[in-house]
Amino acid sequence: MTEPMTLLEIAITTAKTAGLEVMRFYHKGDYEEFTKSDASPVTSADLAANKIIVDELQKLTPEIPIISEESEHLPLADRQHWPRYWLLDPIDGTGEFIAGSGDFAVNIALIENNWPVIGVIHAPAHQVTYFAEEGKGAFKDDEQIVKQIHVADYDGKRAINVGVSRRQKLSVIAQYLNDDYDYKHIPLGSCSLKSCQIAEGTTDCYLRIGPTGEWDTGASHCILEEAGGTIMDSELNSLSYNKRESLMNPDFIGLGNIDIPWPELITKHRCTRDF
Repeated sequence: MTEPMTLLEIAITTAKTAGLEVMRFYHKGDYEEFTKSDASPVTSADLAANKIIVDELQKLTPEIPIISEESEHLPLADRQHWPRYWLLDPIDGTGEFIAGSGDFAVNIALIENNWPVIGVIHAPAHQVTYFAEEGKGAFKDDEQIVKQIHVADYDGKRAINVGVSRRQKLSVIAQYLNDDYDYKHIPLGSCSLKSCQIAEGTTDCYLRIGPTGEWDTGASHCILEEAGGTIMDSELNSLSYNKRESLMNPDFIGLGNIDIPWPELITKHRCTRDF
């Protein structure tokens, strides 16, 4: 008799299935582009991936509600007492998908008691999947080998490796960093893949200045925590989930090794924007 899949296995399998559909659109280039009310891009590939994920999760876990970037959002009064729910971003990095860089990912997180306990980030163009479950570590699967990942060591001597967006000016990021330290900037596309860079030790931090939703950080947050890092807002408070009417995040920072003096590092012109 076949053992039932765990929730982590369900999330991984579903993300990979959606990734196959995303790549079908990506290779053929036969998708439509739209602009959402917040001026962010969305494509028919996002919507197709969203349908696959929602349909699969509703079939396999009908008792668990879903919040997705590409679905209608319920008011807080209807969701604030959920003990757990799936949190989805069908394509994180839609701009990179449109640009053809390959740096986009399917994000699925499970949130329990307002905290991410499962995180899956599948980058189909790179054939790599990052995943974590609370208390069980963070892992990278590159289709050949699955290995546990950790944030980078820090000896206090080397430069701090900062993940940056190809679509954001370095001057915007620099104003938040204490210039008493040396930095090396490493570019990558989607928000979640920058967090994965931190989790596997390629970079040390990532500052996101600008609008994001909780679906952009849920899976990343779990993976980073299990790899020895975390995600905090720009005042170095932990991000929260499903506690506000708005599902938008404040500006946030993905952080790696705790030996790096983060309160000293993130001191200049801290942003106080909130939602």
